Amino acid sequence: MMTSKIGLFSVLKGMLLLVICWSLSGCWDRQEIEERAVILGIGIDQAEPDAEKKELPLSHKPGHLQIPGQKMIRLTVQVAVPGRIPLGPGTGGGESSAGGSKTVWVVSGVGHTIDDAINGLQQRIAPPLFFGHLRVIVVAKEVAQNGLVNLNDYFRRNPDIRRMSWMFISKSKAMDIMKASPQLERVPSLYLMTTMDEAVKMGRFPNDFLGLFWSSSSAKGKEGFLPYCELDGQNNIQISGLAYFRGDKLVGTTDGFDITLYMGLMGMNPSSSQAYVKLPGTSEYLEYSGRSRKALTKVDIEDGKPHVRVKVMVEGNIREKSNEKVELSHDIIQLMERQLEQDAVKLYLDFIHRTQMKGADIFGFGEHIRSRQWKYWDQHIKTEEQWQNMYPDLKVDVQVKVQIRRVGMKAI
Repeated sequence: MMTSKIGLFSVLKGMLLLVICWSLSGCWDRQEIEERAVILGIGIDQAEPDAEKKELPLSHKPGHLQIPGQKMIRLTVQVAVPGRIPLGPGTGGGESSAGGSKTVWVVSGVGHTIDDAINGLQQRIAPPLFFGHLRVIVVAKEVAQNGLVNLNDYFRRNPDIRRMSWMFISKSKAMDIMKASPQLERVPSLYLMTTMDEAVKMGRFPNDFLGLFWSSSSAKGKEGFLPYCELDGQNNIQISGLAYFRGDKLVGTTDGFDITLYMGLMGMNPSSSQAYVKLPGTSEYLEYSGRSRKALTKVDIEDGKPHVRVKVMVEGNIREKSNEKVELSHDIIQLMERQLEQDAVKLYLDFIHRTQMKGADIFGFGEHIRSRQWKYWDQHIKTEEQWQNMYPDLKVDVQVKVQIRRVGMKAI
């Protein structure tokens, strides 16, 4: 009996010691956030012709790393300054309310690849670079035209990169975007991220964050696109349209109105489209504003070739009249609907034709064929490259149905 009590006491003592050891271990591998260089934004430009002369002898000697057909790049990053990121309202322009101190530090470096440039930056920044809070990646247009293979490969391999971040194509230098200080936000990278999040909510841009772009670029029957931005003035950043790709290379850009056309063909909501209809025989007009839409895509095989039919259904309201004397009637409303349908069909087909000229199927028509006519795909298309060659000759028909639901509280 005495032996069993001693054995039980030993077991309890051992368990107590084990619990004490766990409580005393602590976070042995912890790293304080102040000991990291938090990267909020990255800008990627083509480096200057003599940039190789400014290389630092880090992982290789200057001039010894030769990558055929690839020019050096300039990487510009926004590093959060510890203790200066604002938590409440205050002044804009990338400044804190406490003494006008900058909330971010903009620093740049050159390299043959993304990793090579980051190694150069790390030599100049003492704390280890941390990409867990990266929000925006801005790529200059000339870099995207040469291809994003190295860039996408590096960021997809990095486990710290969030798929919910945004990537932009810049009309001007990405460095200028990184240095811009918008007045409505003290952290420039967060301003760009907020701009895109709000644009998606208001129906002014499709939800196409970094993870969705990579998914589209990896699909066999669809190409990726990114927001196309530019500087309007010194500090104001605006979204000017779509930048669409063929494979990993940028092949074309659009204006802002084409964003509405793309969302219409894809049936994305909410709708923010606007149109003006002139009344026959007069100089008066009515303004129409879209509210919701739906798109149906059907694929058939006719004469041995795929035929795509897209039906777009749009509902909207009359928002404005040019003159109070213009009277609304059932005939006037029907006339508006027919005119809007005819104009929309022309605009949709023109937009599709422009992407066909570049061989960039950003609508995913190839994915519809691959999923619904899979036998035809397996026999005649098979690969992404073959679909890129077939897309310019794809026959696409568009049908539009417009319905005006509300005319306002005042009828005349």
